[in-house]
Amino acid sequence: MTGRVVLIADDNPDAADTLGMVLEMSGHTVLVAYGGRQALETAQRERPGVVVLDIGMPEMDGYQVAERIRAEPWGADVLLIALTGWDPETGRRNSHTVGFDHHLVKPVDPAVLERLLA
Repeated sequence: MTGRVVLIADDNPDAADTLGMVLEMSGHTVLVAYGGRQALETAQRERPGVVVLDIGMPEMDGYQVAERIRAEPWGADVLLIALTGWDPETGRRNSHTVGFDHHLVKPVDPAVLERLLA
């Protein structure tokens, strides 16, 4: 498997760092952001192939970040994955509306995430 460049954004540093370590062990290059604004800035600068966004972040939530990424010319081909602990059914509808490709509920199963990255 060829690793991908993955940006993980979560306002819970432990959750973001842990998921990042799991993906790094699978051969991916991981970038981590601890909020929506930082995620958007990192995505604009680094242009990762995959962005995993926690939905419930302060200042700029995952939906807003996803919309902004999709509005960029380089954002059309980014694999966007929503990650949330909130109501899965409502979240799925909302996440697809703003351009997410997939919607996962916390705690994420690393094997499921790895299949999406393959």
